[in-house]
Amino acid sequence: MNTHLRRAAVTVAAVSMAAGLAACGSAKESGNGSGEKKDKKGPLTIGLLLPENQTARYERFDHPLIEKKIKELAGPDTKVLYENAKQDASVQQQQVDTMITKKVDALIVDAVDAKSIAVSVKKANDKGIPVVAYDRLAEGPIKAYTSVDNERVGKIQGESLLKELGDDADKGEIVMMNGSVTDPNAKMYKDGAHSVLDGKVKIGKEYDTKEWKPENANENMKGAISSLGKDKIVGVYSANDGMAGGIITALKSAGFDKLPPVTGQDAELSAIQRILADEQFMSVYKPYKPEADAAAEMAVALAQGKKLDSIAKSTVDSGTEKKIPSIIVTPFALTKGDIGKYVGKEGFFTLDEICTAKYKAQCDKAGLK
Repeated sequence: MNTHLRRAAVTVAAVSMAAGLAACGSAKESGNGSGEKKDKKGPLTIGLLLPENQTARYERFDHPLIEKKIKELAGPDTKVLYENAKQDASVQQQQVDTMITKKVDALIVDAVDAKSIAVSVKKANDKGIPVVAYDRLAEGPIKAYTSVDNERVGKIQGESLLKELGDDADKGEIVMMNGSVTDPNAKMYKDGAHSVLDGKVKIGKEYDTKEWKPENANENMKGAISSLGKDKIVGVYSANDGMAGGIITALKSAGFDKLPPVTGQDAELSAIQRILADEQFMSVYKPYKPEADAAAEMAVALAQGKKLDSIAKSTVDSGTEKKIPSIIVTPFALTKGDIGKYVGKEGFFTLDEICTAKYKAQCDKAGLK
């Protein structure tokens, strides 16, 4: 863009902003995500807020994949402003305020707390900044949403656990370690798992794990072992891999001769290695690239004032909004025999990352060479 055109664009933007502040209700109209926003020209600035860094996926996959796709779609001059809330909802609210101050053209948010973020989403929307809910269905006037089929995740975990238990399902009880109540996905995982497990196996203890933290899952598991007795526990439903690690540590400390099958989710590197070592039974592989690509595509389109009709083919309802344009990605079970199918693919780990010296023998045995 030459100097005269750039000055003209700045002047138009300034006039548009002034008109928006003067006209009652114009901010709401500018942020409706229906294509009524001005056709944005020139480099975009898009904000990306992720919830925590304990789960390896966010820094290893989500952040770089989303940023890469945004720049593919909107050009290398596009700015992606990234922050991680490190599991603190109040910090994330402050991060939204910062993104508003920096006048981002669109904002992608994976909420720490899906309900409390609603106020911040409204602030952004009122300033004409469309918000895309990523991975977790945040409340407030969000304009688009992408995630995996979360209830299906729970069903996959439950079905895999029942299959592995076989006849042992009648010989004891399982422990259910669900995720945080502040995460709407946790309820969907739980509901999906219960739809499969209820009536098929006795649930001896069930926990909603604060902040998804492995150390909290570890304490909960210690309590379950103390209450039920280790001879009664035939399996553990763990909603994700991080908690599975804490659970397995508790099982080992309790002196189990053979570890009961433990489920997981996220296909974290440490979980893949535990699966190879026969410590964790399975995980759920959620293809990060299509989810990341969907978030990037919707954010860029909204930032440019375009409609989402050709991008998002389905809709979902949140606690506050109806018919939110959405893209839902299909998850897959990941057991030892499945690892080889994904090694080296974008959004998964390489052979060198998985098969370190410590796990070389297990990799050889699994045919990972």
